Amino acid sequence: MNETARVWKYVRGFENLSLCDWPGRSTCIIFLGGCNLRCPTCHNHQLAWDMHSLPAIEPAHIKAYLRDRAGWLDGITITGGEPTMVPGVGELLYEIKKFELPIKVDTNGMRPDIIKDLLQYKLADTFAVDVKGPYAKYPALTGHAVSESAAQANLERIFEMARTKPEAFYFRITRVPDLTESDIGTAQGYLPIEHELKIQNYVPPRRTPEHAQTDTEERRTAGNVVN
Repeated sequence: MNETARVWKYVRGFENLSLCDWPGRSTCIIFLGGCNLRCPTCHNHQLAWDMHSLPAIEPAHIKAYLRDRAGWLDGITITGGEPTMVPGVGELLYEIKKFELPIKVDTNGMRPDIIKDLLQYKLADTFAVDVKGPYAKYPALTGHAVSESAAQANLERIFEMARTKPEAFYFRITRVPDLTESDIGTAQGYLPIEHELKIQNYVPPRRTPEHAQTDTEERRTAGNVVN
């Protein structure tokens, strides 16, 4: 199996049309499985941590849709999970780029090397970066998957890229229960001066009892694994 065929195995969801995911654009959404964080407030927990419980989406279905509907779309969103965790994600974006639509990648910003490569090789046009909160709260906000120092180091690299190419980045934060107004203000202060932090309202995720138990066990055993 070649690299491109392998990366398509991570495609576990597809939405034909969204009018709100990429501000000002009508897009389709491709969902990739897997994530490097264990945020207790995650909405896509099944996709992020148990992607094999969801059916893979046939590449032919997505390609046919893009071929037939490209003229009606303003772009393609690649989300997750965490797209930068997918081995060979650049191969997937290269293939999708053939449909000549702008691509936005949603990311938590914890893999700046991957983002740098995607930007350098023009495989993505925009990155929507989710800033979780103040660096000091990253361990709690991510299920102890990332330390305060790793969060700061990774996001500072993202912010430096955004200073160099501001049109390629925008930043979001979700007002989860553990965040205060002061926390949001602190996070806003991290951003390059020309960027604003878009605040998203929090809606509690729905968990089955099985997933709730799994989430608890994973948070107990998770270490500071993101670097």
